[in-house]
Amino acid sequence: MPSSWKRQKRLSAHRAAQSSVAGKRWKTSVLAAFFLVATVGLAVLNFPSSWNRGLASAGSLVGRDLSFVNLSENPFRLGLDLQGGTHLVYEADMAQIPSEDRENALQGARDVIERRVNAFGVAEPVVQTTSAGGSYRVFVELAGVLDVKEAIKQIGETPILEFKEEGQQLDRAPTEEETAELARRQNEDRGRAQEVFVNVQAGTDPGTAPDGKPYTWQSVKSATLSLVAYAPILKAIEDASTPAGSLVTSVIETPEGLNIVRFVKKDPAKELLLSHLLICFEGKMACTNPIPSLEAATKIRDLRAQATPENFAVLADQNSTDRTTPGGDLGWLSPGQTIPAFESAASALSVGNISDVVETDFGYHLIFKREERPVTVYAFERILLPLTSITDIVPPASPWKNTELSGKQLKRATVQFDQQTGTPMVSLQFNDEGSKLFGELTAKNVGKPVAIFLDGAPISTPVVNEAIYGGSAVITGDFTIEEAKTLAQRLNAGALPVPVQLLSQETVGPTLGLASLTKSVQAALIGFLLVSLFMIVVYRLPGVLATLALVFYAMLNLFIYRLFGVTVTLAGVAGLVLSLGIAVDANVLIFERFKDEFRSGRDLASSLEEGFRRAWPPIRDGHATTLISALVLFSFSSSFVKGFALTLAIGVLLSLFTAIVVVRAYLRTIRGWRWFKAPWFYRTGRSSVSER
Repeated sequence: MPSSWKRQKRLSAHRAAQSSVAGKRWKTSVLAAFFLVATVGLAVLNFPSSWNRGLASAGSLVGRDLSFVNLSENPFRLGLDLQGGTHLVYEADMAQIPSEDRENALQGARDVIERRVNAFGVAEPVVQTTSAGGSYRVFVELAGVLDVKEAIKQIGETPILEFKEEGQQLDRAPTEEETAELARRQNEDRGRAQEVFVNVQAGTDPGTAPDGKPYTWQSVKSATLSLVAYAPILKAIEDASTPAGSLVTSVIETPEGLNIVRFVKKDPAKELLLSHLLICFEGKMACTNPIPSLEAATKIRDLRAQATPENFAVLADQNSTDRTTPGGDLGWLSPGQTIPAFESAASALSVGNISDVVETDFGYHLIFKREERPVTVYAFERILLPLTSITDIVPPASPWKNTELSGKQLKRATVQFDQQTGTPMVSLQFNDEGSKLFGELTAKNVGKPVAIFLDGAPISTPVVNEAIYGGSAVITGDFTIEEAKTLAQRLNAGALPVPVQLLSQETVGPTLGLASLTKSVQAALIGFLLVSLFMIVVYRLPGVLATLALVFYAMLNLFIYRLFGVTVTLAGVAGLVLSLGIAVDANVLIFERFKDEFRSGRDLASSLEEGFRRAWPPIRDGHATTLISALVLFSFSSSFVKGFALTLAIGVLLSLFTAIVVVRAYLRTIRGWRWFKAPWFYRTGRSSVSER
């Protein structure tokens, strides 16, 4: 091979290598320039007031209005110790709460207090609980709130749980004029009802209503005293010893209006304590996941062969398509509360027995009759006339109206899972009084929502699919597990009211908070200057570049605090100052490895790259252990330590980026400049610096 060809080949390879190096240097220089520009941009975003003041000064010099490029001056979110505010400690009284429910009750109380605090508009409130040593306490931090009398009053109130139906609800108390108008209209209504009563008593036509429609008789069968809506009528029948076929001797007022009543008869009957197992199938009512009728028939027959009084509740939980009755429990049912086919089959059963397959409009049932007791069933006719209410006079503001059902009748709420789909749902358990009220409420609101309010705010508005008796119900929906747990906690906050007593109150004034903030900023600046001075004195040019990277690191840290709404506390500032030292610790390791490699005879470029490569394992391990410590502190400590741990963790992650990426970009850019090849700039101990 000719020698000229060999020389040409070596020359081409050398030129290609030079071109590759030049390309890498160009890319590195662009990256370094980007970091410098980003440092300035982040500083402007972090301190917009300084930018706006500079624009105002520039505008006055050039005689133009530059306010169109002003930045929004949103301050950093400061914690209690820097901004001022109040720290409250409450003791939860668990004397009336069963031991197994106390943790849930405490979490429910915490949730309620947090919702109340959020309503005050407090920035980043902190609400935490502890149950160590049998003491149940709630800690509340209200940053920026100094006059907390109203806050303390509202926080200390026992949660109020209400069940509401669609209707009219006043948003204010009526005036004296409106009250007088109500009395006048009601007197007119009662007078009209008395006229109708006299006509009926005389055997004449009852007459017509003001809207021109004739008054008609309504037939009510199978009414019992347990039905609250009819209780005043049945009590009046008994008190007056009204004979069958006769009028009750006066007009009766009920929540529905004014009643003129003709007693028909009363018969002895029985209330039944029932459970059922339902298999819904195609063509039946309220069937959400219908299966073929043949499959349903086969399944219900197999279940009947397995069913015993002992395992009936388990079979119902595992197989019933009625998810509103845990264990299939329907509770006590009066005559007329269920459809005829179901009631007939249940009545024919002996106590303790399970029926054969019963088909109704809802599907195939197995019925377990657990108990029965005597009850009197009434039949009567009535003419129902309206009675003016205050909502007819005062315009309502809420589409919901109160019912008699409240948290007093709710035993507890728990999270359960659908046996068929595995989706979470919330189960409700009512006491005997609540069972009756809830049954009546759902019976008259089938297909309509019934809202659940806590402290005057709706927390759930489920739609009633069917009348629910027995004191058990479930709320279903597209819940996540956390959403179901939160709803159960909120329900228990009203079902298991936990009084809280204020134990201590500590207020940090704005002057003290401002002093703490000033000292914290001074500490951060002094720490930054000392670290920078050390790096420049010991490492010279690499130290200067590390300081530039440290400025970028500080600006990026502050921008992260703004971007994610991190609350800056005194402990958090301590974490930031500590992270400054950690940030340059990686550079110290890199620069020392670089000096060692350079002294061993390597050129500048390879020494730098080898320094980064060899320093990476200890940098990685040191940062990982610090990050683990920060995560542990954040997970198992109080709010003040959490602030320290959070800022420290953010600093550890960002310091890896600045030490490995930003400083390397600066060094790769600067090493190619001939002005910075003198050994003095690197303090390496060698007499000359070259780059091959």
